Amino acid sequence: MFQLSVVDHIRLSFGDVVCSYKAHTSAAEKLARQSWLLKTTVLALLGVGVVACTAGIVGTARAFSIVSAIAVGLAFVGYATYVALDFDPRLYAHRSCAARFWFLCEKYRALLTEIQDGALQPHEVRDRRDVLSREVHSVYEQAPLADRDAYHLAKKAVSSTHAHTLSDAEIDRFLPHSVQRGNPTPA
Repeated sequence: MFQLSVVDHIRLSFGDVVCSYKAHTSAAEKLARQSWLLKTTVLALLGVGVVACTAGIVGTARAFSIVSAIAVGLAFVGYATYVALDFDPRLYAHRSCAARFWFLCEKYRALLTEIQDGALQPHEVRDRRDVLSREVHSVYEQAPLADRDAYHLAKKAVSSTHAHTLSDAEIDRFLPHSVQRGNPTPA
């Protein structure tokens, strides 16, 4: 059997929130990168099409017209792909979740600091922990829907953090020195 104090439970919950923040941030970054790449590819293909079309008007070579048609056709396919994948709503949803998780990280830090300072009674600590747990749950309820692409993004994001939970040392990196493990708490 093992012992788990309220402070340990709060630290573990804080670690989970940090992991969720990192996963949503990573997913948003990946979606933003893919969106930007697709947009710039479409823009480059349209540029090639315009240059080839202009060269076809000025010159007499039929190759310019062919290159123009191919470039504009590929640009159309690229834009249709961009519209079909609809990056923006998912990107903004992940950014929003990441921002909400970061705010919760700050609340967990504040709670752990107040516990360290002895500013809270044990029942107040439990009440604040419960309120934070409900807030975390509400963020998960409003998180982006889990489709196949979202699942693969999340899987890659979580695997890039090397674990689903953080060790005490990793949690300590996100906390002020006075609240890190090894500094005794009065609670």
